[in-house]
Amino acid sequence: MRVAIGSDHAGFVLKESVKTQLARRRHRVVDLGTHGTEPVDYPDFTEVVGAAVRRGSADRGIVIRGSGAGGSIAANKIPRIRAGVCHDTYSARQGVEHDDMNVPVMGSRVIGEALAGELARAFLGAKFTSDERHRRRLAKVRAIETRHSPGAVSPQGKKARRREGGRP
Repeated sequence: MRVAIGSDHAGFVLKESVKTQLARRRHRVVDLGTHGTEPVDYPDFTEVVGAAVRRGSADRGIVIRGSGAGGSIAANKIPRIRAGVCHDTYSARQGVEHDDMNVPVMGSRVIGEALAGELARAFLGAKFTSDERHRRRLAKVRAIETRHSPGAVSPQGKKARRREGGRP
């Protein structure tokens, strides 16, 4: 599987470990940075991972940073990216099986190398179940994304205007 991986400075060391573990399992890992521990801004690296998944140059992505929260928020701004913070194997697996998650976000200040490797294995080994209830819920998530996209038309036929706070 082609896996895009990226981190900020806080996640760099853990990213290197996960990258090595994935390569040992014969995944094609594309490291999108950062490449050191000098402070950088997590949205930059989160965006390149999400963009790689969105355009199909990677099958899935993994983002690693300090807590994982900000990376998850940033990744979910990218259309067709479904990211979730994962600090346990159940969430890493179930997020794919039920929610078709394509980018888990891990917190290097929350988990260690062994668990990060287990999470990556659980995530990459999982498949979306395609059960009717999961497809229905995912369609609702996509509808929310569409309704709140720039240029979206409201149910009343009016083009949504954006104000501060993201509300039309």
